[in-house]
Amino acid sequence: MTTTAIPLPTAAAPRRSVFDWVFAALVLLGTGYAFWRYHGSMDAYEQGVLLGSAPALIALGWFWAPLRTLSVVVGAAALLAIGLYSGHRDAFGADLAVADQLFLLKYGLASQSAILWMAFLVFLSTGFYWLGMLTKSDSMEAIGSRLAWAAVGMALIGTLVRWFESHQIAPDIGHIPVSNLYEVFVLFTWMTALFYLYYEQRYATRALGAWVMLIVSAGVGFLLWYAFARQAHEIQPLVPALQSWWMKIHVPANFVGYGCFALAAMVALASLLKTSSVKPLWWGLVVLPLGLVAVLMGFAQFGGLQESTVSGLHAWARKFGGVGLFLAVCVALRDRFTVRLPALPVLDELMYRAIALGFAFFTVATILGAFWAAEAWGGYWSWDPKETWALIVWLNYAAWLHMRLMKGLRGAIANWWAVIGLLVTTFAFLGVNMFLSGLHSYGQL
Repeated sequence: MTTTAIPLPTAAAPRRSVFDWVFAALVLLGTGYAFWRYHGSMDAYEQGVLLGSAPALIALGWFWAPLRTLSVVVGAAALLAIGLYSGHRDAFGADLAVADQLFLLKYGLASQSAILWMAFLVFLSTGFYWLGMLTKSDSMEAIGSRLAWAAVGMALIGTLVRWFESHQIAPDIGHIPVSNLYEVFVLFTWMTALFYLYYEQRYATRALGAWVMLIVSAGVGFLLWYAFARQAHEIQPLVPALQSWWMKIHVPANFVGYGCFALAAMVALASLLKTSSVKPLWWGLVVLPLGLVAVLMGFAQFGGLQESTVSGLHAWARKFGGVGLFLAVCVALRDRFTVRLPALPVLDELMYRAIALGFAFFTVATILGAFWAAEAWGGYWSWDPKETWALIVWLNYAAWLHMRLMKGLRGAIANWWAVIGLLVTTFAFLGVNMFLSGLHSYGQL
């Protein structure tokens, strides 16, 4: 007796549009030109990254269509800026002084101009999202979404042009712009906003834009303060510890984690305002920040500290006080602020996906950091304060995911945990630089 095998059904491959193939062709042409033009200045690792980036970008563009338009616009604008610079050369390379003479560079495409536009667009986007939430206007939220896309585009243009500018100063100065707080906060801005925009489309809701763009605006506010207070927008040579190709992959992987954790925390905050009773909200969101203000003011008044430390404590007291007052308004008006939020299962799923993705990249970044430490300092782990706090962050989210997957963690506990996790992550990133010293002291504020 013979049997005839019945073929199993297979999923049909998605049909690709003309724009899909045009996008792929543009990416391949651009990659080929870049390799032909600059391969002599690259080592084998950099050549491999360049060649591998082409299929990765094509796949991402095919997976999420808006990335195709974003990539084409950003690439065209960056090439235009490079062309404007390249038309005016000095003894080494492009004459960067021309950025103050040509209109398009001065007011749009030079790196600092583009990043300032990014900041303006982030603030404007946040404002429109909040207007949309308060007035229950879909059109206002739609404008906020478009402005967020524009902010991401200007951030990427600024990053690419700054990368080019750094190479025009001197042969030993050029580097990928992820080396100081100014540059990584630009990275944090566009990554967090872009992740949010993906989830906005994935879950077909703009109601979370008001909350997520708040944390992006806070990052931009810090970026502007740091730029003007420390002149951090000026391109500087890398310190020896950062002169490593590990930096090019360790830092971006870290900031995928930071961006996802920040997004998850803001979703958790919105969930708490939507579901929790008033009493724990007042204690957790209002009394705690204002209590920290009292503690900081007490240290400043009676701690016998240096004047510079006292000034710093006063500054942080004002920040915590402002946060506490804002959260008090959110708690008092929570019904109005949360009426347009999606259903709780959607919020819970979005938070979980963001933390899971962030944890995966943060794990990779921690492993890469260990390899970098072995190369730079001779050991994979030294219990440096930055390393210790990175481990605390990793353990915090590992425990969150374990409780979620093994014990079905949901609801208020999961939300509070995610919010507190952002505080832990913020201290690991900024607080360690401010209050502790160690092998990572080159990143002090």
